[in-house]
Amino acid sequence: MAMQRNYFTVLFFLKKSKLLKNGEAPICMRITINGKRAEVQIKRSIDVTKWNTQKECAIGREKKYQEINHYLDTIRTKILQIHRELEQDGKPITADIIKNIYYGEHSTPKMLLEVFQEHNSEYRELMNKEYAEGTVLRYERTARYLKEFISEQYKLADIPLKSINYEFITKFEHFIKIQKTVRKMQQ
Repeated sequence: MAMQRNYFTVLFFLKKSKLLKNGEAPICMRITINGKRAEVQIKRSIDVTKWNTQKECAIGREKKYQEINHYLDTIRTKILQIHRELEQDGKPITADIIKNIYYGEHSTPKMLLEVFQEHNSEYRELMNKEYAEGTVLRYERTARYLKEFISEQYKLADIPLKSINYEFITKFEHFIKIQKTVRKMQQ
């Protein structure tokens, strides 16, 4: 599962099929990543005749339309920023994840290595009190193997806990066996 370049677009359009009581059409945003879409109502509406479909913006010099266009620019910038941050952190990127972060519904998903680091820090604090040094070192070695494995196998810095499945576990087990063999041969 090599990390491909995400095909990513943000589009604003009118929902002409759902006109509001005042006769205006709600403005919606569509986030598309690799063909998968998420639509967002942005809580603004406009007279259908005052919308430029090609340029995805309001037409008109009136303050109302200038404000709508400014608002659309702000949203677009925020979405691009969320996408860039996910990319920089090597986190998974889907239209739904971006939509959820935009709405602040949940920050990014719980990540495997992150959780493992927290676990290992707690164990290290209790080393030689509740846990033997060997146990702590084995956990830390496993975390290093996981990091290498995720980087090699998925070209990511970390993966969401919820994407761990049977296939991931069996591939990781195989990876560890190979690592141990390599280390034995180096000794």
